[in-house]
Amino acid sequence: MKIYTKTGDNGETGLFGGQRVSKDSLRIEAYGTIDEVNSFLGLAVSFTENEKTKEITGWMQDLLFVAGAELASPDADSSKVPHISEDDIRKAESYIDELSIGLDELKNFILPGGTKAASALHLARAICRRAERQIVALRKGEKVSQELLIFVNRLSDLLFVLARFENASVGVKDVDWKTPRG
Repeated sequence: MKIYTKTGDNGETGLFGGQRVSKDSLRIEAYGTIDEVNSFLGLAVSFTENEKTKEITGWMQDLLFVAGAELASPDADSSKVPHISEDDIRKAESYIDELSIGLDELKNFILPGGTKAASALHLARAICRRAERQIVALRKGEKVSQELLIFVNRLSDLLFVLARFENASVGVKDVDWKTPRG
């Protein structure tokens, strides 16, 4: 099978169900940004030896494909594509709670960074927040599930905690943000 189809050469792409849309549509922006998050998770995993980080990022990557498939379907109720569920949201929350147990309590904003893996996770988090904003914009004119929006919100929280966990697991301390004016 050839990787190129030439069907997008005029600036349009196909959604599940066959509908053609412009490549700059909000729907395409949203699932393209989800793909960016997934790619940075792949980078983060390449930098870590931590099995827990690998487990969680693998789970996130699988569900990001589900989120992308859901966003690529203009029929939000379609049973032809998988959907993010309340169970997925609960599992993200469970991971957040589990990873937070061993972390220092946050008393300040922290600067993104630390190990290469943590830095990639922080970047994935920032991109995930952009995806969330795009999904909110998309929902103003098209049907997108509430579960998907909630999941992407939780995912950014999980990425933040996972970056902190990754740093802590190798003894790298969070760097508190200090305002240059105070």
